[in-house]
Amino acid sequence: MNLFASYFGTGLTGFVALFICLYLMSLVLLFSTGLVMTELNKRHPERRIQKRQPTHEALRDIRSSLKQLSITSVCLSIGLFAQMKGWTLFAPVALSWWSVPLFFVISLMLHDTWFYWGHRILHTKMFYRFHKPHHMTVTPTIWSNDAGSSVDTLFAHTYYALVLFIVPIPPLVFLGHRIFDQVSAAIGHCGFEHFASPTARKPWPMLCTLYHDQHHQYFVYNYANYFSFWDRLCGTIHPTYDDKVHGFEEVYASQRNGGEAVAAASDKD
Repeated sequence: MNLFASYFGTGLTGFVALFICLYLMSLVLLFSTGLVMTELNKRHPERRIQKRQPTHEALRDIRSSLKQLSITSVCLSIGLFAQMKGWTLFAPVALSWWSVPLFFVISLMLHDTWFYWGHRILHTKMFYRFHKPHHMTVTPTIWSNDAGSSVDTLFAHTYYALVLFIVPIPPLVFLGHRIFDQVSAAIGHCGFEHFASPTARKPWPMLCTLYHDQHHQYFVYNYANYFSFWDRLCGTIHPTYDDKVHGFEEVYASQRNGGEAVAAASDKD
């Protein structure tokens, strides 16, 4: 029996209970990630990406996020509930040592494709009015990720309502993907680069905070969410991205070397 079905049931009340739990989970992630990253940013002001100060008010972004996260939670609830009811084309694959990492990566790659092309559509003349509220924040903050319009949210997160109809992703893996999505996207808007590494630049496909920050700065680059595949393939990656990631790596290295020098001097004393 589906794990979620055993907890929530498969009736209307089960759907409502599932939605409430997922929404509360989203709020916990919103505020816990926000508070942790705010404190980390305060400790490392030298890691700020843009010199420009944010212009959006945190409370305005949080109020918008409360609404948009409810929409995301509905989408996620639809997908999981449909799987619980057996409405999907395939039953979910059982959890195992191989299915968890495999389907986690599959879901990330499918969502990254969905997100990239949906994001490109939102930047067309016909649809940009729905995406514009999110881009009012040129210098993003940790609270900016979910702030925007409802249509914008649906473009990004209808994936969660639909993909389980055709892909047998285990429900706990799917939930894990959603948790990763919210936390990583919030960090991607935090305005400070804490995670630059060789794996976040060519030839590796992973990203760091700078990636989406450049999208907010320049608007027509870096559309993807988790990986750089599509941007590199379609020529939409910002030309300075890889070099700037390497620049942050050098900042980290100099900080480590400085700390080691201070420690060595203290030992001599």
